[in-house]
Amino acid sequence: MIDRDQLKHNLNAIREKSPLVHNITNYVVMNNTANALLAIGASPVMAHAIEEVEDMVNIASALVINMGTLSPQWVEAMILASKAAIKKGIPIVFDPVGVGATPYRNKVAATIIAECKPTIIRGNASEIMALANDNVKTKGVDSTTSSNTAVNSAKLLAKETNAVVVISGEEDYITDGKTTYKVKNGSKMMPLVTGMGCTATAIVAAYAAIDKDYIRASVSAMATMGIAGEKASSDSNGPGTMQLNFIDALYNFDAYTLTQFAAFQIVEE
Repeated sequence: MIDRDQLKHNLNAIREKSPLVHNITNYVVMNNTANALLAIGASPVMAHAIEEVEDMVNIASALVINMGTLSPQWVEAMILASKAAIKKGIPIVFDPVGVGATPYRNKVAATIIAECKPTIIRGNASEIMALANDNVKTKGVDSTTSSNTAVNSAKLLAKETNAVVVISGEEDYITDGKTTYKVKNGSKMMPLVTGMGCTATAIVAAYAAIDKDYIRASVSAMATMGIAGEKASSDSNGPGTMQLNFIDALYNFDAYTLTQFAAFQIVEE
């Protein structure tokens, strides 16, 4: 069972150590995720060139692989970076954006899982179900189903890949195939801001960089995202101001807020 004091320790550790998170991510979210990582206390770098990704991994504390905007060169860079991360022993967080939408995305996702061996996989319900071969189609990069319906798929995927699987949605689920947690923080305005899921992946990586208990790291990250989203939405008139207020909420986030307002519970052990 996760102790709330451990969540506080994780947040404080990010701000003390400022782990470098290497992001191979998509054009749409680079600015959002970089600012979110800076606001929480981590250090972001966005490096995609085949010529430098291995060197960048060697100075990083975590690697994010996000397949939102795909090209063969980026896939090659992801594989090279992941092999360097495996050799170094740092966590790899995979965001299978839009998997299930096209055959090419499905092929790339399968290749990444096979060759990159992600430590944590974070996606919405449709993406997780598609990875688990549940014949689910995604609507572009958006989920067509609720997070709770994907829990069994997530457990199966976790067992097959030896990864912790995170389903984000109205409620978030985190599982290693045996133990499953639910996080109930969040705001209905969050899905109206592009890149919130990708930002969650980056925040998961920041926590994973300082906590090798990857379920606990993921719960810490998703609670942080959800509480910051609640605060930001209460201060916002719509998704435009929500995007700005969310970064401010992360920046002003403190360990007391996390420990007092994190709404998580174990649902299977």
